Amino acid sequence: MSVLRRTLVLSGVLVLAAAGCGSSSLEGGSSTSAPTSAPSSAPVSADPSLANALPAKVKSAGKIVVGVDASYPPNEFLQGGTKVVGWDVDLFDAVAKKFGVTVEWQPAGFDTIITGVQGGKYDMGISSFTINDKRKQQVNMVSYFNAGTLWATQKGNPKGVNADDACGKTVAVQKGTVQLEEDLPKRQAKCKAEGKPEIKLVVRDKQDQANSDLVAGKADAMLADSPIVAYAIQQTGDKLEQLGQIYDAAPYGYVVPKAETAFAQAIADALKSLNTDGTYKSTLQKWNNDSGAITDFAVNP
Repeated sequence: MSVLRRTLVLSGVLVLAAAGCGSSSLEGGSSTSAPTSAPSSAPVSADPSLANALPAKVKSAGKIVVGVDASYPPNEFLQGGTKVVGWDVDLFDAVAKKFGVTVEWQPAGFDTIITGVQGGKYDMGISSFTINDKRKQQVNMVSYFNAGTLWATQKGNPKGVNADDACGKTVAVQKGTVQLEEDLPKRQAKCKAEGKPEIKLVVRDKQDQANSDLVAGKADAMLADSPIVAYAIQQTGDKLEQLGQIYDAAPYGYVVPKAETAFAQAIADALKSLNTDGTYKSTLQKWNNDSGAITDFAVNP
């Protein structure tokens, strides 16, 4: 799923990305519990000036239909097998309240969401999408969080993986992510140039499958967005560990149709309002994820 960022204060310290209890199993993500409390903030109320920017379809329906890959805890995942939860969900639910509408979260394959937004299946896409030039050519993107890429191995790194020289190692990664499409190709090219064996990629449809591959020893390492890797380490107890430091910090962005620039700007304005009243920061704090908070919410930064 996407990977990330811009200015992240995560440094090399693991961010324990959720406060809920969960089993050590990562398969399906349904064993994870959402936090039950959060720091207090002002109640969120609708702003008529923002509501005026809603697309006609959304105004008529009274809801924003959002495509989401719910396999990326703690950002977005399924609780009880059906309900989409996570800090991404909590935050945008608050944004929707500023518009006076609700959100319908529709689980989808990560690599189908942008196409779904372009084709009108979804009003928006929210799934930890890293903002990059390719995506900005396809849709509008509204920045709301910073993250970076992080690697993980089994505890003790038994296969001796070096992220800067992973040639010949087996690495799990999710389909459609920046890690797969931008990061690993550069590493593969370096292996080839140095006459070393290629990295053996295990490409999975869902991030929790990649996590499970590493836990089960089917992969020597995995890489993903930093909050996701930190959360996977937390959830598996002593089975996984961080490899190296976080790098390539960049912003996450909400995916909005290219024609809906006014709507995109109104979303950025809603985020600014939530930041002013404390809702934005308290929502991230609820999930122990406020290290990625930003203040420069913008369209296509």
